[in-house]
Amino acid sequence: MREVAAERGLPVAIDIRRNGHQLFHAALPGSAPDNDAWVERKVRVVTRFGKSSLRVGEEARAKGTTFEEQMRLPPDLYAAHGGAFPLTLAGTGVVGVVTVSGLPQREDHAFVVEQLERFLGERG
Repeated sequence: MREVAAERGLPVAIDIRRNGHQLFHAALPGSAPDNDAWVERKVRVVTRFGKSSLRVGEEARAKGTTFEEQMRLPPDLYAAHGGAFPLTLAGTGVVGVVTVSGLPQREDHAFVVEQLERFLGERG
């Protein structure tokens, strides 16, 4: 994931966690400390709701509201914006989160999905 982001010149932070333990973090050129704060906020959404951060935000918008209005969680701690995706094991549930921050939210989300599909495809 980091190699692909670097090859494309993406100004992102990438974060991978298992059960709250940060396993990997990279801040590529062009990313900023704010991206780390966005990572934390997106991770909290996935951890709390067990769904991608984009999906949680989209579900609120589909109901004609916003995540912030619907959930009344502190916006400085939670961000239902694209880029964080749950890592789920069949029969177990969510065991981790992979997050990207630095692009527009739908691009963050699309990059994570693309890279997870690539990883899973390589594993057969």
